[in-house]
Formats: sequence, C-alpha cells, structure tokens
Amino acid sequence: MWRSCLRLRGGGRHLLTCPRGGLSASEGLGPKPPAHTRAYVPPAERKRFYQNVSITQGEGGFEINLDHRKLRTPQAKLFTVPSEALAVAVATEWDCQQDTIKTYTMHLTTLCNTSLDNPTQRDKDQLIRAATKFLDTDTVCYRVEEPETLVELQRNEWDPVIGWAERRYGVKIGSSTSIMGPSIPARTREVLVSHLASYNMWALQGIEFVVSQLKSLVLTLGLIDLHLTVEQAVLLSRLEEAFQIQKWGSVEWAHDYELRDLQARTAAGALFVHLCSESSAVKHKLL
Repeated sequence: MWRSCLRLRGGGRHLLTCPRGGLSASEGLGPKPPAHTRAYVPPAERKRFYQNVSITQGEGGFEINLDHRKLRTPQAKLFTVPSEALAVAVATEWDCQQDTIKTYTMHLTTLCNTSLDNPTQRDKDQLIRAATKFLDTDTVCYRVEEPETLVELQRNEWDPVIGWAERRYGVKIGSSTSIMGPSIPARTREVLVSHLASYNMWALQGIEFVVSQLKSLVLTLGLIDLHLTVEQAVLLSRLEEAFQIQKWGSVEWAHDYELRDLQARTAAGALFVHLCSESSAVKHKLL
C-alpha cells in the first residue's frame, strides 16, 4: 500500500518515511526515541507533507484525503468513518497540523483507527465488560477517612454525581472507605450493561476510552448524558490531586499540561461517542 503515495512525493520522499503498516496517527510517523535518554521524550514529529485535506463519500462511508491520497489505518485498511460529521472532525485534526504533524494530539483519528483495525480483537461484550469493570474501582466510589476537609470535599462533590446516576438508571451504587471498595449490587451491573449494549461498536470504543481516562464509569455516563461538562468531569476525576495541589502547590507547567491533556482526550472521546451514536450529517448553510 501507499506505493502511489511514494510516487507522488517524488524527490521529497526523504521528508517522510512511511511505516510498513501505512500512514496513521496511532503509530506515529517516525521512529520512537529511546526511552532511556531522559524522563520525558516528546513523541516524534514529521514535517507536514500535504497541502489540502478533503472528504469524499465512498461505498463504506466517508473517506479522508490528504491531497489526492486516501488515508489508511495502521493495518492498511481504507480509513472510512460512518458519518460525515465525524469525517469533518477528523479532517479538521489533519488540517490543523502546522509545519509538523503532532499525531499525539489527534485523538479522533486514533479512535477511528482503533475502531477500524480493532487491534485487540475485542467484540461488543468485551468492550462492555472493559467499561463496567471500572465500577469496582470507580474514582468517585472510593473515599478517604481523613483529613476531614478532603472527606467533606469528596462528599460535597461526588455524592451528587452518584445520586444522579442512581436516579437516572434506577440503581444503587454507593461509596466506601474500605480498600475493597463498594459492594456493587448485581442488578446495578445488569442495568448498566444493558444500557451500554444500546450503543454501537464505534461508540463503545469511545466510551471505554473516556472511562479509562477518567477512571470512572459514573463520571463517563454523566458526561455522555450531558449531565456534566468536560471540565467538570475532569475536575471531579482529579479531585484529590486538586486538593493536594491547593495545599502544597503545583509543579510548574507539569500539572497544567496533564490537566489540559486529560481535558483534550476526554473531550475527544465524548465527541466521538456522540458522532458515532447517531446518523450525523453536516447541514450546509444556504446562503
């Protein structure tokens, strides 16, 4: 694959060496630097090699074109998404790249690659189990016993979210200070599994992604159901860390970077779920 891509580059081929698996965001566009060089090594970047990004509709859905080359996944599959709105969002990620391609900022592209290639070969039931397993260690269900100020903060901020989820789905979740965590009733699992089963495979990939970012199924459900904003969900997932930062101060730039990165990932995941959960089409404004 991508032989035509190499021919089109001609003399500029040295600017981009495509990996064998094809051009994609999830694998990066170049060799990874050795991990032992320093504590943090930014992901490798490559120069932008295309001028225009466009969308075309094919038999399998909407495709992304970089100039006149079709984007493909790491497993060499044609990069095709089910809705025009999602295609526009992915195309925007590629079009927003400046002189270099920062693949680690392209979360929608990565989620699409995962949905198309399914590298771990998980089916729908496995994705649902992966999301619901977080109930056993859900961030908002684990409480501290001291200091009292943090105990009160968790109670004031997390209890309303748990209360909303219990009313919304007609279940019992609760919380615990035990290292074993709360005892989640079997019916609660059944109800939430049934709810998640109403989503398609693509949306479930996004839900599982958000759950893994927030370490909370409860917060993810609140976000997807528009009960919480991205900023609220992220803040609630980092409540204890925010408490410690307020008390002891933050590490210059590091904490802010982690916060913005988590917000970006969470927002992308939530957007991905919504764009994959409905028949999204772009409505062109009539002038």
